[in-house]
Formats: sequence, C-alpha cells, structure tokens
Amino acid sequence: MKKIIFSLVAGLALCAGVFAAEAKEIRLGVLNGPSCIPAGYLLDDAAPVKGAKISYEKFADPQGLLPKMLKGEIDIGFLPANVAAKVYNSSNGALKVCAITGNGNISLITTDSSVKQLSDLKGKTVYVAGQGATPEYMFRYLLEKNGIAADSQDGITLDFSIPTAQIAAQLISGAIQYAVVPEPFATVAQTKSDKVIAAIDFQSEYEYFAGKGKVYPLTVMVVSKNFAEKNAKLLKSFLSAYEASYKKTLKNPKEAGALSEKFELGLAAGIVTASIPKANYVYIASSGGKAQPKIEELLNIFLSFEPTSIGGKLPDEGFYFK
Repeated sequence: MKKIIFSLVAGLALCAGVFAAEAKEIRLGVLNGPSCIPAGYLLDDAAPVKGAKISYEKFADPQGLLPKMLKGEIDIGFLPANVAAKVYNSSNGALKVCAITGNGNISLITTDSSVKQLSDLKGKTVYVAGQGATPEYMFRYLLEKNGIAADSQDGITLDFSIPTAQIAAQLISGAIQYAVVPEPFATVAQTKSDKVIAAIDFQSEYEYFAGKGKVYPLTVMVVSKNFAEKNAKLLKSFLSAYEASYKKTLKNPKEAGALSEKFELGLAAGIVTASIPKANYVYIASSGGKAQPKIEELLNIFLSFEPTSIGGKLPDEGFYFK
C-alpha cells in the first residue's frame, strides 16, 4: 500500500514539474529584410526575457522558415498573414498568430510623372513584388474596386518576372517604368534616383474603399502551437520585450538602422533609417481582440481572388493566441 501511495505521489510530483517548468530558451526565426527590423533592439539585449535566453536563426524567406517551425526547431517567427493562415488550415493548427507587426506600406512607384491615379496605368505593364503575396492581391483588389481589368489589353498587365530586390535597379535603369513594391524598396528606389516617385499609396486607396481608418496587415508574428501551450507565461514575457523593441525602433530610426546592419538583416543602415517612418510598423496583440478583424479583412480579399492562398477558408478562433 505504501509503495502504491509513494508511486502516486511521485507521479503527481513529476506531472506538476512538467507543467510548471517552462522553456529556458526561445528560438526565434528572423526573416532577412524589412519585416524583422523592429526586432533589432530585442536581439541586441543580452537578457530581454527573464528566465530564458533568446537564440535566433535568419532565413531568406518564409519558405525557409516554415519547415523548421513545423518540425519544432523554431518557436516564434514572422510571416505574411495569408501564409500563416494557409499553414494553420493545412497543418491541424500547428501555428498561432501572436500579433500584427506590420501594416500596409505598399505603393506604386514610377518614373512617369503623369501617373496620379490607377486609371492612368491602363494599357501599361506593372511589375509587382511577390506573386501570390499581399502586394499582388491588394493591387488586384484596388483595380477591381476602380473598375479596371487586370491582365487584359484594355486594362493593366501584372508582371512578376523581376525579383523584388532587383525592381528598384530595373526602374532606375529605365528597363521598366511602373512597379508595385512594399517598403523599404520604394525608399531604396527614391534614394538612388530623384526621378522615381511614389505615385499611389495603396493604404490611402484601401482606406477610400474600406472606410476611413481601415488598414491592412502585411506581417504577423506566429508561434508554434506546442510552444504556446507549454510556455504561455514565457511567451507573454517575450511579446512584452518585442513590443518594447518595436517602440524603440520607431523612436530611434538611426540606431535601429545601425542594429539592422549589425545583425545583418539584409538592409543597409541608411535605407532602414529612411524607411522606418514610412514602413508602418505596429504592434497589435492577438490577445486584445483587435488583430483578428484586421487580419480577416485582408484574408477575405485573398479568399475572393484565390481561396487556396489561405487554405480555402478563414482560420477559426484557434488561430489567435489569447
């Protein structure tokens, strides 16, 4: 009898230890480029989260990051909202959204000073950064709302043949004349040539049709479901540390640019510094109830054009870390 009681107590103690002990390390996946600029101060802090160290790995794109998150080798990362939704819908909810970290900052840049509105582009070919991503579907949405046909002789032809990082150089050289890009690529082009103008701000266009004050998210922070369930308290501490890093980034663009270069996030310090005021970085936690409707508004646009781009349906409530 004593042996049975001892085994039961020992078992309960072991279970309590398992549920009480949180991870001692947070493994962060960082994308090279603009989306992770606000994480610079976080990476520069020796101990931003009490009780756990932060390690990080850099990735060129979401396609490199995703397999490691799904295998449990990365705990927290950054993704376009539609990619996060598609993964959630197709992987039994393996990822959850923690926060919106970047709102819309897409614009139509050109060397043609006559362009004032989207209808001025009729009959033109516009080079778009990222096929199947937010720039494409936001562009299609705005064209549709303006009554302009996409991919037709009478309308506007969308071309995805030039990699995003090369668009600015192609525009400056005169090889192309019209492009749809997010920040900081618009800033890159304008910094290198005074002939390049940001003719149309997609956020302003979106607000005109969706309603004053409406915004669309570009980037979300995601966490693996397994890590979130086992480390809820630690995750909240991390989110507070990230929010502090984001606020410092907005307050100190020059220093944030230097940190971006220090951690080799793929952009020169000067470009980062110049683009931060226009990059629309935000921190909207999923736990506050404000992130979900904003994300769903964007996902509904994807759903209307290409349902498979988000996994065929809007994610359910489980998509949002509470």
